[in-house]
Parts: sequence; C-alpha cells; structure tokens
Amino acid sequence: MSAGHMSAGRGEGRLTTHVLDTMAGRPGAGITIVLDRLGDDGARTRVAEARTNADGRCDGPLLAGADLTVGRYELTFAVGAYFQARGVALTAPPFLDEVPIRFAIPDAGQHYHVPLLISPYAYSTYRGS
Repeated sequence: MSAGHMSAGRGEGRLTTHVLDTMAGRPGAGITIVLDRLGDDGARTRVAEARTNADGRCDGPLLAGADLTVGRYELTFAVGAYFQARGVALTAPPFLDEVPIRFAIPDAGQHYHVPLLISPYAYSTYRGS
C-alpha cells in the first residue's frame, strides 16, 4: 500500500532497502518490512508494507516519485520471525524481534537506500546508494 503525498522535491527520488543476514552470509529473504511516516505531532502513518525477495530486496521501491516526500520515516524489520522461521535458536523473547530504523528524507528528488545487516544479536545500517 502507498499513500499519495505531494512531492517536495523533483519527483524522481525513491526509497529502497536490502537485508543481509550476516550470520548466514546471505540475503535476508522473506522478511516483513513496514514503512511509517512520522508526523511532527508524533502521528504515525503507514505508507508501505513489503516482504524481501530471495535477494533480500523488495521487488520495487518502498516509495518513489510523488509518494516520496520530505519528512521523517521509520522502517521496521520483523527479524525475530525471520530467524525463527530459519530454525535459529533464539531466546524467548528474541533479543532482536523487530528492528526499527528512523531516518529523514531532506530531498525527495534523491535516492535513499537503507540497508540492514542483521544477526540474532546485532545489526547495523547506513545510507547506501
């Protein structure tokens, strides 16, 4: 699902992500991802939901063009369910269940790539290209 917003940039930007399972040394396939837009008043609006493919990527951008607007966002990755489905021994509850990444889009005309490198007990992210 995607919410239509007027773009505050050139309208050619996009938001993508990629999950790498650092424990197994392979893409994180089948991970549920949700994307929320965070309002200045604390309101949260769901703007996209996706599941990673065999390459650990979504089949298309989470947001693109006019749907990508300047503002604050949060990606949430359901990594506990992913590791559980793979049969990885986890604590109960899992140390990392859902991983949220908050970031800002200052220019809606750019490409923002937010990768997640994950294991059952650690994660990292960065702005990729």
